Amino acid sequence: MASVVDVVRRLIAPLTRTRVFRRVIGPALLPPVERFVAWVSHGRVQVSGLLVPSLVLHTIGARSGEPRDVPLMYTPDGHGRAIVAGTNFAGARHPAWTANLLAHPDAAITVRGRRMPVHATPIAASELDEVWARIEAQWPGYRNYERESGRTVRLFRLQPVRPQG
Repeated sequence: MASVVDVVRRLIAPLTRTRVFRRVIGPALLPPVERFVAWVSHGRVQVSGLLVPSLVLHTIGARSGEPRDVPLMYTPDGHGRAIVAGTNFAGARHPAWTANLLAHPDAAITVRGRRMPVHATPIAASELDEVWARIEAQWPGYRNYERESGRTVRLFRLQPVRPQG
């Protein structure tokens, strides 16, 4: 028997594959809704987390050097690590957080209210198809964001690390 989340996911997933979602609804609506819900819930609830595994990535700005937080969908890799994809709603530009990780690969994530340090490693070209297959097993059609963007989406593996101290 399907859970409520499975039913909602089946209803919403086709919407996320539409051009109007990728170009208008997603980029315009989701970030402010995520920020509002995070503010109201004191960071305990993520809208995207209701449908897919989600985390908050805590990075340092590549140019500004300032702390940056961004909610992201992730895919577990089966080895205790998270895979994140810089799809940017199929936009032509890479999301800023990907440049932040390239400049400062030591970051942190918050998953289900627990913050942990991670080290980000770009996924090697030789692994891309295998990693995309894992991501699409979780969210079918997700690689279409890459195809429609006209760029190679940056994928990262986030490896938890033990805090120094």
